[in-house]
Amino acid sequence: MKSPTLSPRQRRLQGTSLFSTLKPIEVKFVDGLMHERRYLRDEVIFDEGEEGQALYLVMSGLVQISRGPEGARQLVTELGPGSFFGDLALLDNSPRSAQARALEACEVAVFFRDDFLALMENDPVIGYKISLSLARHIGQRLRFQLDGRAQLEAL
Repeated sequence: MKSPTLSPRQRRLQGTSLFSTLKPIEVKFVDGLMHERRYLRDEVIFDEGEEGQALYLVMSGLVQISRGPEGARQLVTELGPGSFFGDLALLDNSPRSAQARALEACEVAVFFRDDFLALMENDPVIGYKISLSLARHIGQRLRFQLDGRAQLEAL
């Protein structure tokens, strides 16, 4: 059986560490669950303290993650295409620990927690693969923290 052809967007999704273990047919399925959002330069994607409801994958542009009070924000990191943030929102609805803002016009693919939970129930194999990738990402972030190196905050 021939492998399905992926669109440019689907190839970008598969190029992220979150979806790199998925087969092309699985990437096509997950792509159908993703929501496309566009943000203008300096537009807030989400604010610190908001309830986390989704994970965001940067498809184009640049996103700045910062934390702290307005006027005294501290830069956490800047993320470009292929990066994702807000990953803990797939697991719970805890308040965001930082603000995400578009540094330039950007496009993001949004994966809502409700869609992820439905995926886990309806297609456990894909859900397992994404969960394992997510756990590895979070584990790597914790190891960096324990080693005293810079880390990307859990958003």
